[in-house]
Amino acid sequence: MRKTLILMFHPDPAQSRANAALAAAARGRREVELVDMQARHPDGCVDVAAEAALLRGAGRLVLQFPLQWYATPAPMKAWMDAVLTHLFYLHPEEGRMLEGVKLLVAATAGNVQAAYAPDGANLFPMEALLAPLRATAHRCGMPWTAPFVVYGANRLDASGLEAAGAAYVARLRELAA
Repeated sequence: MRKTLILMFHPDPAQSRANAALAAAARGRREVELVDMQARHPDGCVDVAAEAALLRGAGRLVLQFPLQWYATPAPMKAWMDAVLTHLFYLHPEEGRMLEGVKLLVAATAGNVQAAYAPDGANLFPMEALLAPLRATAHRCGMPWTAPFVVYGANRLDASGLEAAGAAYVARLRELAA
């Protein structure tokens, strides 16, 4: 069975209770490999060859991150620019290795779900804010799955964090099925 590769892009994972809870829950699964991308690239320099090698073994790919100012964190964008440009524009034969690999976006958001609506504080639904990632999945030939989003992430108490972790594990199981 090919593994589920989770790439966690949090610029300061020690400060994120929600992303830490998701990561801890996922690490308990034997078919999951979780990589803290900040620890992997502390200087911000992405080793494209190493990243391509990491992706080669993935049966499913999860991009886990906090939504920051309606977008992915800068380290994730830098990773995408370096790795996906290499795989799909410079070496497209290598990029084909991701075709058919399911993609799950696992995002944490500070506000409540109702804020992500046309009449909400953030004006747009989460699906609209994540549209660039869906377009990227399409371009890479990766089947898009409905995102896993933890709303009000910075306000969750211990039981809320535990529930988010359990829901994440259930979603990872579903992704692998």
